[in-house]
Amino acid sequence: MNFFRLTFVSLVGSSFLFAGNSLLQNAQNAGLKPIPQSKLELLKLIDDPKNPLTDRKIELGKKLYFDPRISKSGLISCNTCHNLGLGGVDGIPAAIGNKWTANPHHLNSPTVYNAVFFKAQFWDGRSPDLPHQAQGPALASPEMAGDPKIIAKKINSIPEYVEEFKKAYGKNVKIDFKNITATIALFEKILVTPSRYDDYLNGDDTALSKKEKEGFKLFLNKGCASCHNGIALGGTMAPFEVAGKYKFRSVGDFLKINKNKMVKVPTLRNITETAPYFHNGQIWSLKEAVKEMGSVELGIKISDKDAQKIVTFLKALKGRKPIITYPQLPESTDKTPRPID
Repeated sequence: MNFFRLTFVSLVGSSFLFAGNSLLQNAQNAGLKPIPQSKLELLKLIDDPKNPLTDRKIELGKKLYFDPRISKSGLISCNTCHNLGLGGVDGIPAAIGNKWTANPHHLNSPTVYNAVFFKAQFWDGRSPDLPHQAQGPALASPEMAGDPKIIAKKINSIPEYVEEFKKAYGKNVKIDFKNITATIALFEKILVTPSRYDDYLNGDDTALSKKEKEGFKLFLNKGCASCHNGIALGGTMAPFEVAGKYKFRSVGDFLKINKNKMVKVPTLRNITETAPYFHNGQIWSLKEAVKEMGSVELGIKISDKDAQKIVTFLKALKGRKPIITYPQLPESTDKTPRPID
């Protein structure tokens, strides 16, 4: 998989062709933005001059993302909870980690796809970006339960990894925990999924069907875009239970320990693939989730008919995934620390 060989259609003219299209104008007014069609424009959004994307770094980050040896048990990789074949999630209500431990706060695993566009990471927004976020699960006891020094020792004990780090960063590279997780984050940055929705915002009026446009109009008119906006259609912090109580608020203690009542807004991209929904993964039906958000956040009752129309639009957010080939990981050596059960 070579990111810089991915094909993006060149952007012609403006990203938005609003003339005579009130729906597009309303979308812009609501703060909705498409994933750029231009590869160069996309790179401006996701690249970091301090640690620029290169093919070598991305390929190395991919191997580390899929490598379960980073975990204490040697069984759990980043892909375990953020499965790239399952919409970037694990498909269960609460994440399962080391020694089959469920998340102690009954928190659901967010998708890794398009996470590069999020303004905050984790449900409580405690991490500002992917490099910082990647450190958390690797060390958390109910997740991968790793130790930063042992993780670094594992990677440094494998000659093939050492050589790949040197090729990616230079021969004097320091292969420590921070650099290992930052490299994983570089791979995660390219997990971007443009959809027909983006094609529409970028000027292709035929990209959405009449029914999808009708659902999009309802999505805007009901106020859904007040939180689900920007490129990510989420990924920012917002108050929860603004207008009513979430009916499954008692599952897990997140709302009790989260004193400021702010919760990261989940992205709606690929939402049909990321059930169950909400921070504690208690709602499996997308239509039910739409209705619950209307009650909890907007203080309105969304009918079954309107909820279904909005769901029809949300289906258009399923994006085109980058092709990821499962890597062959380098073999351990006699010096590689053994798994701990």
